[in-house]
Amino acid sequence: MDLATIYDVAKRANVSAMTVSRVINNATNIKEATRQKVLKAIEELDYIPNRSAQTLTSKDSKLLSLLITDVANPFYTSVARGAEDKAHERGYQLVFSNSDESFDKESSYIRSAISRGIDGMLFTPSGDSSVQNINLLSKHHIPVVLVDRRLDLELDMVVGDNINGTKMLMNHLYELGHTRIGLVTGPSVVSTTRERDEGYNNFIKEKGLPSDERWIFRTDLTKRRTSAYIAQLLALPAEERPTAFFSNNNFLAVDLLNSLNEFGIKVPEDVSVVCFDDPQPIPMPDSILTVVRQQPYEYGYVGMEILIDRIEGSKTSKPNTIVYTPEMIIRHSTKRLNP
Repeated sequence: MDLATIYDVAKRANVSAMTVSRVINNATNIKEATRQKVLKAIEELDYIPNRSAQTLTSKDSKLLSLLITDVANPFYTSVARGAEDKAHERGYQLVFSNSDESFDKESSYIRSAISRGIDGMLFTPSGDSSVQNINLLSKHHIPVVLVDRRLDLELDMVVGDNINGTKMLMNHLYELGHTRIGLVTGPSVVSTTRERDEGYNNFIKEKGLPSDERWIFRTDLTKRRTSAYIAQLLALPAEERPTAFFSNNNFLAVDLLNSLNEFGIKVPEDVSVVCFDDPQPIPMPDSILTVVRQQPYEYGYVGMEILIDRIEGSKTSKPNTIVYTPEMIIRHSTKRLNP
């Protein structure tokens, strides 16, 4: 489908292209009825004004976008650092955006990025619905590389081995004698959540460990309070409670530790805890969490390199998926279960 132009909007609204331009630029001397007619035509045609078009002197703007889901998460802070370093190295400027795990906010940033005339986007999708936003970028011929999370599309991706990373952590708990292992996890619309859940479930089945739906807590990644979950577990007889927890996400792990502390449950004396990703960008001497740590800087750096290669036409092969194996870091949040 051809992209709508300002002339298409003008024709649909039965006004001049100049009038459309004045509406887009919020001119005050436009009749409200005319403004609404133009805005309706813009919406119907899905027209996105390219606000940078008048200032561009070449086909390429040398402007890239990085859209991540949670800038407060040290993982994504490191992704951004790697992406910015590679973009600067290759002579590009980088615009940062943060979706807060919101599809609506993500969509708004993507439309804004398109209007600014970006050459490409390094993108962590908020969830499976993000396919719609990828399709919009594709419609505008803007290359995209996914980072950390997958979508069911033919795209370049830089991701982690979530299933085997989870297996490493689960096996560590198993070797310490833990068989009743709880799961604190995120929304299933996120690929990393599904893959880590799959790793957890695979291990439970492979080892023939007990499984109990009461041990599984699924929560929103931005509203992470696990206190109610811990309270429910404490209402169970001691022999029916988990002796260890696998946390799907670093921020979920921090919230889990806070909730356990709130109820006077000590780690690792009373329960063991492991998690995917490191809550701290630079591990401190008093870090206690046993984790599998990814390489977020490399995700951003390599992802940006692939994106720029796509833009400059030096990468002509089919889309590739680069998978990084996480590193096991054993600290002090786990202990051997007394026989």
